Amino acid sequence: MTLYPINAGNFKLDGGAMFGVVPRTLWQRTNPADANNMIDLTARCLLIEDGNRLILIDNGMGNKQSEKFFGYYHLWGDASLESSLKKYGFHKDDITDVFLTHLHFDHCGGGIEWNKDKTGYQPAFKNATFWSNKEHWQWATQPNRRERASFLKENILPMEESGQLKFTAIPNNAILKNSELGFDIFFADGHTDKQMIPMINYKGKTICFMADLLPTAGHLPLPYVMGYDTRPLLTLDEKEKFLNLAAENAYYLFLEHDAHNEIITVKKTEKGVRLKDIHSAQDIFN
Repeated sequence: MTLYPINAGNFKLDGGAMFGVVPRTLWQRTNPADANNMIDLTARCLLIEDGNRLILIDNGMGNKQSEKFFGYYHLWGDASLESSLKKYGFHKDDITDVFLTHLHFDHCGGGIEWNKDKTGYQPAFKNATFWSNKEHWQWATQPNRRERASFLKENILPMEESGQLKFTAIPNNAILKNSELGFDIFFADGHTDKQMIPMINYKGKTICFMADLLPTAGHLPLPYVMGYDTRPLLTLDEKEKFLNLAAENAYYLFLEHDAHNEIITVKKTEKGVRLKDIHSAQDIFN
């Protein structure tokens, strides 16, 4: 097995929205904001090469939305899904599986693209199976008013229409062991219903793709919960449970949205679980 970090693009969001009720004077210590209160973020995906399978976890915003839409997210830098795959010698047609932690637009938008004459949409990964789970799929295709703006039908429905969609099993407890993709999955409901956190056994290490359970290293303190979370009190419990597991078992936490820290480890302190070390993906994956 070989792992590759895939940068699907950089963007900015309002720091207050990213940290909920936590005051800026606190969160700006780890996530400094610009004059418009915007903080640096990224869409860092993970590519798993395992035998004949090439599994991509999440795929960023994509590029099919309008200029006005992208104007809200202040795109920066020149990284893209295609160029990042090419860096490692891959093309979108090589991908066999696309695993989606959840179906918010910044995690799945790159999976669907315009067709040739822009009359409709088609999968950007024509040879891949798209993986979600039944409960989250229902949550996303019949969205609540809070999340409706994040679940864009043009990102979601073409996966099913193409016949390329499959669902993972849903465990009786929080962790699905040895899923169809070959890794464990931690299920979390605080951010959105049945978000999936992959836990990959790699060279004796456990690499956890943190998605929106832990967007950045600055979100380690338990009360630092995004304003976007639908059930923030549940997020508190889920973060506490997972971060304690991470500290006890020396998990490596792969951060999807932290523009400046790729992978971290954590430790238990008197103040709770806190940052231990920061690592580059190159150091951990090589």
